[in-house]
Amino acid sequence: DTREIHFDLWNATENLSITAGLPMPSLYIIEDPAPNAFATGRDKEHAVVAVTTGLLDILDRNELEGVIAHELSHIGNRDMLISTVVVVLAGFVTLISDIFLRSRFYGSSRNNKATGVILLIGLALAILAPIAATLIRLAVSRKREYLADAAGSLLTRYPEGLARALEKIKNDPAVLKRANN
Repeated sequence: DTREIHFDLWNATENLSITAGLPMPSLYIIEDPAPNAFATGRDKEHAVVAVTTGLLDILDRNELEGVIAHELSHIGNRDMLISTVVVVLAGFVTLISDIFLRSRFYGSSRNNKATGVILLIGLALAILAPIAATLIRLAVSRKREYLADAAGSLLTRYPEGLARALEKIKNDPAVLKRANN
């Protein structure tokens, strides 16, 4: 059904998957006027590429190929795995700082200088660790996006398609209906 209705999307994904040496991911169409696409899945054998109807409406074939190549690059570069590891590590750093801080509040009833210094260090870590973890997560995410842009451009051998698609997406006023943190 999807192949006949969304012929350009299906063919672009199939051709680019072959070019990238990846298995064809499952394709999903999201009924939403906002232009968006994403890739997800635990590995390349279980990958999914989803695109909104808004994206399909505003892009021509070359631009659509650029976006699909970008998403396939995320799959080929294992960005979902890397993002998961980064989020877990960021959460771990935050959890350790929280445990350290709580152990200072509840662990010792002695009131001495060492406890005070350790409490201050724990408080500083509790404040700075989540900020640092978030900054690291955002920096890794941004680097992976740039890598996917570059790899997608190499995959299609037509970087103007992706550049025009990104410009159209940026300038589109529609907002995803069901955006969720």
